[in-house]
Amino acid sequence: MLTVTLTPDLEKVISECAEQQGTTPELYVLDELRTRYLPVTPASKDADASQGETMADFFDGYAGTIDSREFVPGGAQLSQDTGRKFKELMIQKHRAGKL
Repeated sequence: MLTVTLTPDLEKVISECAEQQGTTPELYVLDELRTRYLPVTPASKDADASQGETMADFFDGYAGTIDSREFVPGGAQLSQDTGRKFKELMIQKHRAGKL
């Protein structure tokens, strides 16, 4: 592990840049160092893709999907007949005086 002691002027500039980007000074510096010393090349992009680096991989553990068949026999079919379902809902709301 490397420890770097910053001069006050560098610390100030880094803190200001980090705040502008909505991140911490540590994460800001790490990102800048990665950009400078570990540039992404077209070959490394292809390597990442072949290793399964997708947005789904990035959000794994934070976001996901469910299979409605686990909760409703035959599945919820939420994407079926959406226009008709919307129309029926609007009619119900109109009859209830909620429109």
